[in-house]
Amino acid sequence: MPKVRILLVDDHPLLREGLHELLSTEMDFLVCGEADSIATAVQALETTQPDVIVIDLTLGSDDGVELVKLVASRWPAVRILVLSMHEEGLYAERLLQLGAHGYLMKQESATALLAALRKVAHREIYVSPSISRRLLGKVALHREQSPAKGGLTDREHQVLRAVAQGLGTQEMSVALGMSAKTVDSHRRNIREKLGLSSATDLVRYAVRWANDNALPDSPDLKE
Repeated sequence: MPKVRILLVDDHPLLREGLHELLSTEMDFLVCGEADSIATAVQALETTQPDVIVIDLTLGSDDGVELVKLVASRWPAVRILVLSMHEEGLYAERLLQLGAHGYLMKQESATALLAALRKVAHREIYVSPSISRRLLGKVALHREQSPAKGGLTDREHQVLRAVAQGLGTQEMSVALGMSAKTVDSHRRNIREKLGLSSATDLVRYAVRWANDNALPDSPDLKE
C-alpha cells in the first residue's frame, strides 16, 4: 500500500523537524515536503503532490486561514489538517466550512496527531469529541426537509443511515457491499439532492434525520 504523502506547513523549523521525525517512524506516512509561508507552500504543493497538508494558522506575516481557502479551491483532492495553538472552539467550525478536513490543537498528544492524520487521509473529518457534538447539534432550518423530498434512492438511504452511524467510506464499502468510489458517489448525490454544501453538513443532517425518525441499526450494516 502506498504511503500517505504529507506536506508540513509551519513557520517554526523546530516544530517541523519534530513533526518530521515523528512521522518518519510511521510505516504509512511519508513527509514529502516542508514550507514556512503561503508562497513556499504553493511551490511545494505544485512539486511534491501531497495527499495531506498540515497547516499552522500562524505563518509569520501570512494567514494560515488564507492558505486553507487557497488549497481547498486550487487543490481540492488534497486533504487539509489544521494544527494550531488557537482555541478549537473559536476556529474549527469556520475552517471546516472553508474546506479543512480536520482541526487539532498543538497541545494534543502525538497519538492524537497520528489518529487525526489517519482519519483525514481516509477521507473523514477530524475534530475533538466536544466540537463534534456541537456540530452535530447545529442543523440549519432550511435543511430540515425529509429525505423523501430529496428523492433519495434505497441505496442512498442506506448510505445516509451509515453516515448517521458514524461509518467512514471504507467501512460503508464493506458493510454495504459496494466500492469506496460508489460510496463516495452516493454521498455526493445525497448532498446535491438535499442541498448540503459539505461533508460536515451531511453528517449533521444524517444524525438529525436518524434521531427524528428513531431509526434502529440497519441489519445490513451489521453483517
